[in-house]
Amino acid sequence: MIDRRTFSKAVGIGTGAAAASLTGLQGLPTASAATQDVRKTPPTVPVVSPGTRASFASIKQIKAGLLNVGYAEMGPAHGPVVICLHGWPYDIHSFVDVAPLLAAEGYRVIVPYLRGHGTTRFVSSRTFRNAQQSAIALDIIALMDALHIENAVLAGFDWGSRTADIIAALWPARVKALVSVSGYLITNLEANKQPLPPKAEYAWWYQYYFATERGRLAMQDKAKRHDLARLIWDTVSPTWDFDDATFERTAAAFDNPDYADIVIHNYRWRLSLADGERRYDRFERQLAARPVIEVPTITLDPERDPFTAPGNGSAYRDRFTGKYDHRTLTGIGHNLPQEAPTAFAQAVVDVDAF
Repeated sequence: MIDRRTFSKAVGIGTGAAAASLTGLQGLPTASAATQDVRKTPPTVPVVSPGTRASFASIKQIKAGLLNVGYAEMGPAHGPVVICLHGWPYDIHSFVDVAPLLAAEGYRVIVPYLRGHGTTRFVSSRTFRNAQQSAIALDIIALMDALHIENAVLAGFDWGSRTADIIAALWPARVKALVSVSGYLITNLEANKQPLPPKAEYAWWYQYYFATERGRLAMQDKAKRHDLARLIWDTVSPTWDFDDATFERTAAAFDNPDYADIVIHNYRWRLSLADGERRYDRFERQLAARPVIEVPTITLDPERDPFTAPGNGSAYRDRFTGKYDHRTLTGIGHNLPQEAPTAFAQAVVDVDAF
């Protein structure tokens, strides 16, 4: 999930005009402020209820770098591109309602399974099952190259936010604009070595569980990882009334043969309990310096996510130096795109108009 250093970050410095026009809907911003330097008036995204759609019509596959990537695609083939990036323990279904909303606005929407998830596979059995942050970001660069996408709006949450933030920071020419749930999530390994207050650490129980052999074995056991993921869904999205079928559609993505190795390595690497690969060292050195993000950005914070504390977003506001807006979504938990698809899609079209 989100970087542990962001647990105590503040949220909420206003919303854009388009989002404000949707006031009264669950999960839309609680405050409003004018967005400066807007080049065009963005359309108002139609309101849909979460769970309007069950699945994507089809999944495509493409060789991209180290991976054969599985991805869903919607919208016109030559439309402006939006790439939606999921987190853990989630999959592409987090965007099952968002994608058609954006497609209807003329966007070509790409929703890939991250490494270790769904139908995405490593090309070689010899490739180290690495889940450090820069490796995942380079997966998306490779996917863009394979699909001949020069740049795109990147929009994500959890692992997806971190991945989008990294690409925006290190390869800004590839990012037209950014929607990042929970703000600036680039991991600083040295900072992560420092303890948080006990109440903050409590929410990260699974991260420490994965640091143990017991946790690794649990992730390798299909039934235990299924139940662990369901527990996390229930915990971090306390107001989301999803049904069993919704969870099971995503849980199918956990049957990927590399899933356990990827998840365990990701969380152990963040705690400096697992090594990355030297090929990524130069990128990690750049990320350790906390580079600013200059592309137009909207950050979203879900009010009911236990990793989001009330506040004004000041803890990471200085990392975004371009056109910027911040929105807090009331009554919404960690899986923000699936819980509040209209608000998420609206953020995408709004940031594209900056």
